[in-house]
Amino acid sequence: MNQGDPTPRPPHSRRPDLRRSRIWRGEELTETLPMVESLRHTPYRNVRIRKAAAEEREARASLDLALRVGELMLRCGAGAPQVESSVIAVAAAAGLDNLEVDITLQSLLVQCTTASGAPITMLRVVRSASRDFARLTAVHEFVETLVTDGYDREAAAARLREIRRAPRFWPSWAVRGSLGVVAAAIATMLGAGLVAALVAGVSALVVGLAARSLGRRGLPEFYQCAIGGFLATVIAWGAFSLGARGWLPVSSSEFAFIVAGGITVLLPGRTVASAFEDAISGYSVTGAGRMFAVFLTTAGIILGVATGLSLTLSLTEVFGLELASPSIVATRALNAPVDLALVGATIVGVAGAVSLRSRRRLVLPAGVLCAVSVGVSLAVARVDRLGPLAAAGCAAMVLGFAGRLIALRLGAPAMVLVVPASYGLLPGLAIFRGLYEMVNGSSKAAGSLSLQGGITTLLGAMAVLLAIAAGSVLGEFLAAPFDRGIVQKRRARRR
Repeated sequence: MNQGDPTPRPPHSRRPDLRRSRIWRGEELTETLPMVESLRHTPYRNVRIRKAAAEEREARASLDLALRVGELMLRCGAGAPQVESSVIAVAAAAGLDNLEVDITLQSLLVQCTTASGAPITMLRVVRSASRDFARLTAVHEFVETLVTDGYDREAAAARLREIRRAPRFWPSWAVRGSLGVVAAAIATMLGAGLVAALVAGVSALVVGLAARSLGRRGLPEFYQCAIGGFLATVIAWGAFSLGARGWLPVSSSEFAFIVAGGITVLLPGRTVASAFEDAISGYSVTGAGRMFAVFLTTAGIILGVATGLSLTLSLTEVFGLELASPSIVATRALNAPVDLALVGATIVGVAGAVSLRSRRRLVLPAGVLCAVSVGVSLAVARVDRLGPLAAAGCAAMVLGFAGRLIALRLGAPAMVLVVPASYGLLPGLAIFRGLYEMVNGSSKAAGSLSLQGGITTLLGAMAVLLAIAAGSVLGEFLAAPFDRGIVQKRRARRR
């Protein structure tokens, strides 16, 4: 056929050209992700979207409601992914489909565009926060109700005010005393005796009391951690010295267990895991901010433990006592019998849930999940060629998977069960061991380890914490397709 021939080609002759055009066609332009798409792996995935808010006044009020929900969740200790999904779900239920959310460690910035094209921007800064999982569960139920039953702004605002003003479930003495129970149970899991575990619990209570007293006087957290680390070391040495004289049944090898339990309230293990979770989920700025806070906390603990060890090791030489090396401290509950470790893990989960002010009906499930995760960690650790990283990662993955499904069935967010149950994996004890080795490495005590060994242990501790964070996030992600039925059943019962 000539080039100028106007005769059209048969249809079958154009198929190769169409095929080639599809194969070599350039990739599509990157478009803005629709707001509702970010809820795909959350419990609010099937939100009933209202028609767009027509008036600017209504849009501003609805945006303020969504912002106050996010602010309350940040105050209660929620992570950045949970806060963003809740804010988007409330805004979508209100009809604000053109929304931008930016979350950092302490601030929440939300912007939307009305139907007329006018932008509305609001900012909230959270300067103080405390873990309150009961209130966080109430906010989760509140958002789930808005998503399911429809949006009524005045009724929703009134309900949110009730949640903010509701009294807490647990008295202050129970919350503070639970930290001592956690410390004693952790010392038991590590192989400490009954008396040493009690001393660790008392040490944690003293350290917590000192931190609260100094905090009320405006002392920065860095100095609180330094003084707390010093007190925990001195109290442990006092128990050790009494045991050396035969006045208290505490052996020299239990010194490290008592210190480890005493500084439980100061160790940033869970903060490190939260920082890794934020970074893995795409919130790099928030993760970096948490990591910097962890660095300051760890530096304060190093200063306190170093000062306390310098004093106590000098006293040990003066009195002619022998202090055992802390090499027996591990990041897994392998020093105690399996049944005792599981019982201790159950107590750690229950007491951890109380310390986080969780609801009473969620306390026992947290203890059971903690025991299950410790059991999985022990089982994996006993397999040949599998070390602490694989054990921590597998246990955290099982914990994240089961925790999400059980929490949604009980009408709560996953972190309400996952966070206290993760205490049984002992995130942070490896940090203490590395600190001990670094400080004790330059001394002349028998069995002391080198500074390089302490740094290596700290790197290994960060790897274990990363495995815990990555495993729990992956477990929740794998459970997302299976929670659809649970969410639908709960919505059907509510309707």
